[in-house]
Amino acid sequence: HHMIDFLIEENPEPHRRTFLKPFMRVTPAEYCSACHKVHLDVPVNNYRWSRGFNDYDNWQASGVSGLGARSFYYPPKPMNCVDCHMALVRSEDAGNVHGLVHSHRFLAANTALPFANKDKIQLADTEHFLEDKRVHVDIFAISPDKPLPREKSNLSSGMRLETTFAVGEESEMRAPLGALEEPPLAPVTAPLNRVNAEVRAGETVRVDVVVRTLTVGHFFPGGTVDAFDCWLALKATDDAGHVLFWSGLVEDNGKGPVEPSAHFYRSLAIDAHGNPIDKRNAWAARATVYVHLIPPGAADTVHFRLHIPKNVRGKIHLQAELNYRKFAWAYTQFSYAGVSVATGPDQVTKNYDDRKMAYSGSTKDVSGKIKTIPNLPIATMASDAAVLNVLPPDAPNPPPQVVLNAADWQRWNDYGIGLFLQDDLKGAEAAFTRVTEVAPKNPDGWVNIGRVRLLSGNIPGARQVLLKALQLAPTLARTQYFYARVLRQEGDYDGSAAHLRIVLKQYPEDRVVLDDLGRVLFLQHEYKPAEVEFQKALYIDPENLEANYHMMLCSTGMGDAKDAARYEKRFLRFKANEAAQALTGPFRAKHPNDNRERQPIHEHDSAPLPVSVSSVRLSSGSNLSHRGGN
Repeated sequence: HHMIDFLIEENPEPHRRTFLKPFMRVTPAEYCSACHKVHLDVPVNNYRWSRGFNDYDNWQASGVSGLGARSFYYPPKPMNCVDCHMALVRSEDAGNVHGLVHSHRFLAANTALPFANKDKIQLADTEHFLEDKRVHVDIFAISPDKPLPREKSNLSSGMRLETTFAVGEESEMRAPLGALEEPPLAPVTAPLNRVNAEVRAGETVRVDVVVRTLTVGHFFPGGTVDAFDCWLALKATDDAGHVLFWSGLVEDNGKGPVEPSAHFYRSLAIDAHGNPIDKRNAWAARATVYVHLIPPGAADTVHFRLHIPKNVRGKIHLQAELNYRKFAWAYTQFSYAGVSVATGPDQVTKNYDDRKMAYSGSTKDVSGKIKTIPNLPIATMASDAAVLNVLPPDAPNPPPQVVLNAADWQRWNDYGIGLFLQDDLKGAEAAFTRVTEVAPKNPDGWVNIGRVRLLSGNIPGARQVLLKALQLAPTLARTQYFYARVLRQEGDYDGSAAHLRIVLKQYPEDRVVLDDLGRVLFLQHEYKPAEVEFQKALYIDPENLEANYHMMLCSTGMGDAKDAARYEKRFLRFKANEAAQALTGPFRAKHPNDNRERQPIHEHDSAPLPVSVSSVRLSSGSNLSHRGGN
């Protein structure tokens, strides 16, 4: 052992040559994707091909990688996995360069392992990483309590990949929705820290909170998102400290599960008998109930229904927090002390797990340094506060107030992005219109209105705003891309292809743009050139549904039945089994909270308040999340 150490230090080059391969440095994200872009298949799940978690594709398609043409935001310079998760740290190791080495702590989100191992340094570093401006929370707006836009299922439209994970970069590939029966737009009062927001005692208002990903290079949260507690909490208190509203409280004084009506960021799948996949038993997953993740450089707008009691006077203090606990409470209990209380045979098969669990097993032989079920720490990744002034019940109805400030363009934009990704197109266009009012020279507002109008089927309106954006910034790739979509809808295939080629000059590896160019060429019966584009997309992602489907059609068009059959087989392998979604029906009927989370546009009421918090004054500076401890 000492001899090997001596030889490595004496001449490190053979060691380096053996263990550090060029692809680790040249294509680190692709190297990481070997384990961070996964699927399950028949040998594992006895069912079929299914996408598992995938941190690669959404990074590759985003502004963070510098490879995606259609992102809402772009960092100052492109970043890959190593830039965040193997940051340079000071070191006197023999391999240091100018006193720095890449950290091999691989900091990200696992607070559970160092907590269980009592590794204080790793835990502190991980918590610091999580809390270091990764996401942003903004209590942005209030509006009168009005019906929400008609809810549509986001899980059953068009061509879908079989997946338990989000497919975010394809969000722009949604088919135009056409006219929807939507209620009139509720007037908003925003931004809450700029206006003197007023509410009447006795009435109900909607509070909109925006969660935005900042320095996250993939979906948030990333990784095995069926297994974490990640949620947005909102609490409202009066001047005396009485809690009036609390969505997302942690039961058992902060040691238990998150109350089930909270707004979660996770994936929820069920097995063949409709049991939730909550034991990391991914092989039994048969249908996805919902996936809630935020794309990199994007936002989510969360709606809460706040009822103000008639007797409240003074101010209402709102506090929002984005909380993260690795792992989910039930999974931790199961891992440490789960025992089956079932008696019958066939409680567990390859396809389902019908066991009822008690968390009473012995923990004396568990691994790690804590020999009891740990109370895992909760990291508060971002928070915000706002104040509402309460008017008496007989006061006149306070009018909506909007303060437009150029510094807030991004906040209006984030608010609109969150609404847009929920298909609240009317609300999104109103928010993006505010962007154009406070920052008329910024193409973003105009481009984003164009996205909305494309999706709502308003092609002339989309053309108008996208031409305005092109005047402001002629080379902006995302404007060129959406303008190409307009031209395709109008039947100008040559024009559409020309604009897509301008985009691909800047972003040759955006596979949605490659798919679009292939589609336009296919519509012109240019099968061979179309195949060239689809092959480029398949080189980046061999499971790309759009490209496999069109390769099948192109091969058919050229009379190549053998190739057509090959691509049809792939397409059918990756395409979602729509029939399996029927499994979610009975589950959703029994689980109204999960059914609500599944709706793209939904709102949260307060959880039932424990007597202890609603009637006693909270200690000043009381925090929604509770640090773990034993």
